Amino acid sequence: MKTLSNVLMKGLATVLPIALTVYAIVWLLTTAESVMHRVITLMLPASLYWPGLGIVSGLVLLFAIGSAVNAYLVRRVLGVWDRFLARIPVVKTVYGAIRDMTRLLPSGDTHRDLQSVVLWKSNAGAYLLGFVTRDNLPELARSVGHDELVAVYVPLSYMIGGVTLYLPRTELVLVDMPVESAMRLAITGGMSAMNEGAARHGDPNPAGR
Repeated sequence: MKTLSNVLMKGLATVLPIALTVYAIVWLLTTAESVMHRVITLMLPASLYWPGLGIVSGLVLLFAIGSAVNAYLVRRVLGVWDRFLARIPVVKTVYGAIRDMTRLLPSGDTHRDLQSVVLWKSNAGAYLLGFVTRDNLPELARSVGHDELVAVYVPLSYMIGGVTLYLPRTELVLVDMPVESAMRLAITGGMSAMNEGAARHGDPNPAGR
């Protein structure tokens, strides 16, 4: 009976990630198709609509938005929008949390992306795996009298969330490992195989300086 249970659990462990990934992709595509279908049919006759047009339109729209964000005027408008939402109770909390979570996505902007993978040794001797989100914090350095503070995001295993530690640069060890692989290792509680890269100990410079 135990052998049967083990075989079933192995089968579930194999099928579940694939099934959930396929489900998430299908849900995303069908949602995009449904939403964009309503928008497009407001502007075009329904007879001109063909299946998949909503998905294509959504991708084109995202590309256009991503390209326009770099424009000065668009950045100013987004800044005004952020400040407006920041004045609304409850809304500012929800919007701020979602906005900060999206900043974990790679965007090619070095000021927003997770910059590098580091290890920090706590007083108890344990190592924490984290990600440098900002390597220059002059506004905090003036308060603590330390001009080499680094912001390090430490994700929590098996959940969305984490803590941000502000640590001296000299206490950090740079890890030669892709951010995506390190994030997968962190959120799975160390169960993800670490096949890419090896720790590079002794380098106190997490930002490559």
